[in-house]
Amino acid sequence: MGRYAARTGGIEPFLAMEVLERAQAMERDGVRVLHLEIGEPDFPAPASVLAATRLALDRGQTRYTDSRGLAELRGAIARDKGRRAGVDVDPERVLVTQGTSPAMLLTFSLLLEAGDEVLIPSPHYPCYPSFVRLFGGVPVFVPTDPERGYAIDPARMREALTPRTRALVYGSPANPTGAVQERATVEALASLGPTVVADEIYDGLLYDGAAVASALAATDDAFVLDGFSKRHAMTGFRLGYVVAPSAAMRTLQVLQQNLFISASELAQRGGLAALAEGDASVRSMAAAYGRRRSLLVEGLRKLGFGVPTLPPGAFYVLADARRWGADSRRLAFRLLEEAHVAVTPGVDFGAAGEGFLRFCYAASEDVIAEAIARLGDVLGAPS
Repeated sequence: MGRYAARTGGIEPFLAMEVLERAQAMERDGVRVLHLEIGEPDFPAPASVLAATRLALDRGQTRYTDSRGLAELRGAIARDKGRRAGVDVDPERVLVTQGTSPAMLLTFSLLLEAGDEVLIPSPHYPCYPSFVRLFGGVPVFVPTDPERGYAIDPARMREALTPRTRALVYGSPANPTGAVQERATVEALASLGPTVVADEIYDGLLYDGAAVASALAATDDAFVLDGFSKRHAMTGFRLGYVVAPSAAMRTLQVLQQNLFISASELAQRGGLAALAEGDASVRSMAAAYGRRRSLLVEGLRKLGFGVPTLPPGAFYVLADARRWGADSRRLAFRLLEEAHVAVTPGVDFGAAGEGFLRFCYAASEDVIAEAIARLGDVLGAPS
């Protein structure tokens, strides 16, 4: 066997996918598993998106596009993102990608040299440090407090700065905590100096009057990641984008040409329909998620999980499970094997998440209720 690049050894398994893949193996053996582990809406893509995609297929719109994306889609994204952020967005700053993960890959490939540090508030999306390490960077984790709703503390971030700090990356609304950062926090992060990479893929999935303060409103130098998977239930379409500083666009375009060529034209046609006709669908899904959030949190608290605050965004609950032991991976796989309920170990989200479990409430109310009952059978009532 040949020698492989050493940098790949620093990439940890994505435990949400490890749990999903084990659950799928169990399902092939006839076990009925309830899925609360993976961040995927159980709603179908909007009917208008499916119709537009079928029409594009019938018309033969299945070829390469401009590497940056269809001009009309880039314009529609700029209008939609600008409306949500409360700023004007130039379509020339939009690069359409095959999902938001490639947007992140392109961004970090542009920003990082070996040894550069990237600040990451934690608990964090598992792939942030993986992308950083892949390009020779060093992730620096800055803890957040569950009792404060996982608000990022700019003072803590400032204390973590060194001469090697190149960027900071955060999500709002966040995976796995559902935290939504206040405008003052986002502005403070933008003022620290390092390049801001803001993951806003869950914008629109908000509750209790929460609103996203986009990094686009705080600085022109941020890289803002977004897409269609979560808000429009289009995970399999693999359609995302980055809004980048104007000075970065030519290099991002060249990287896209070489690494991905372009996003699927079929997916882009579906994205156009989502932006043109999808607002009602987003509102309906967000309302359903709000009801599911309440059901899940109430059930988890009755079982003895710690959930100090209701998450104001996304569709996750990061629940304290330390009463059943500190090893979240062991507990998650125990619940999968014994209760046939798939959840994500908190350690997937960094050391700050160890002892916790992440539950996704993108599943139906019936599935959530049954999952709570099954978990109770295995874990027992709180003492």
